[in-house]
Amino acid sequence: MTKRINMRGNKLAEKHGLSHTRLHRIWHSMYCRCYYPSTNQYKNYGGKGIKVCEEWKHREGFINFYDWAINNGYDEKLTLDRIDNEKDYCPENCRWSTPKFQSNHKTNNVFYTFNGKTQTSKQWCDEYGISQTTFIDRLKRGWSLEQALTISTKGKHRKVFDCRNREVEDVWIVE
Repeated sequence: MTKRINMRGNKLAEKHGLSHTRLHRIWHSMYCRCYYPSTNQYKNYGGKGIKVCEEWKHREGFINFYDWAINNGYDEKLTLDRIDNEKDYCPENCRWSTPKFQSNHKTNNVFYTFNGKTQTSKQWCDEYGISQTTFIDRLKRGWSLEQALTISTKGKHRKVFDCRNREVEDVWIVE
């Protein structure tokens, strides 16, 4: 990496040559989410009091963030993840995670407990081999969690009507 030193006023500024890298975009997005109200995600970060630690803050902080990332498992396939979503961005509270892992670590996830095990709907659907749409639709129709997860998707959905054409029952017929 070539480093150039420029004078800005009385301040020395180091040009790191990393401004167009994925790591710089990650750092910049993290910073904007916490400090710029015009950013789409500000309400979920800065609006909730989430900050960037002094070590990673401002222009000088990018090099510290870069060094932390390289020394803590950064990979092009991973995303920056806060361990505790209520705490700030800092070396002690951040890690590199797969997008799948991170999607199961969001504050707006809904968790379901079945047979003593608690997971997100996505995790349950992956385990039982059904689509999330099917799972959520079944729960909206009043199915129990056990039925929504364990009844085969190979059956057919039928509505049963009485003699006055009023819906009496919503049934699932397994062939």
